[in-house]
Amino acid sequence: MKNLRSVYNIPNDSIITIAGTVGIGKSTMTNALAKALNFKTSFEKVDTNPYLEKFYYDFERWSFHLQIYFLAERFKEQKKIFEYGGGFIQDRSIYEDTGIFAKMHYDNGTMSPTDYETYTNLFEAMVMTPYFPHPDLLIYLEGSFEEIMERINKRGREMEKNTPISYWEDMYNRYENWVNNFNACPIMRLSIADYDIVEEEGSIEPILEKIGHFIQQSRKWKAGQL
Repeated sequence: MKNLRSVYNIPNDSIITIAGTVGIGKSTMTNALAKALNFKTSFEKVDTNPYLEKFYYDFERWSFHLQIYFLAERFKEQKKIFEYGGGFIQDRSIYEDTGIFAKMHYDNGTMSPTDYETYTNLFEAMVMTPYFPHPDLLIYLEGSFEEIMERINKRGREMEKNTPISYWEDMYNRYENWVNNFNACPIMRLSIADYDIVEEEGSIEPILEKIGHFIQQSRKWKAGQL
């Protein structure tokens, strides 16, 4: 089997983050890239999250607890990536937690100003530590709102299916605004209509080619060569 990292010039210490709204296919892409590159994975804890189901039934009561839990778990993952020296595919970034989810609940009145200030202060303290490596590349998965709702319904999680569509629409619009203003690392936008890594395994290789190009350009820029 050919070494795809070498073929597409992707350094073995790369950190690649997959971003996008709920239901867009981040976990599928994370697994496919990790398999192709022989990288480790970093997933957010969903099945073992003690707050997630409660949150969907009472946003105001549980939004702060949920976001603090995610922030703590995400920071543990960041520290692990630092200690391993990279070679990871991340399912969702810590930037989405603060830039979209916590902000959305604060704006909508389901997280109090005091809780939101506590949360953002904690986030800012975390990102200033040496254990917080920024990604080499953020891959932003995008699709139409209709495609995303179809995927959420197909996935079949009752707590998601019972959530008002207005919540998903708000999140979708916030993601579009967030990615247009994101500047912590290079962004590679990828439409879910342009690939099918479940049915067509070979469709991952054009994605790897793009990733290699983006990361090489990013590292040249960091080194002052561009």
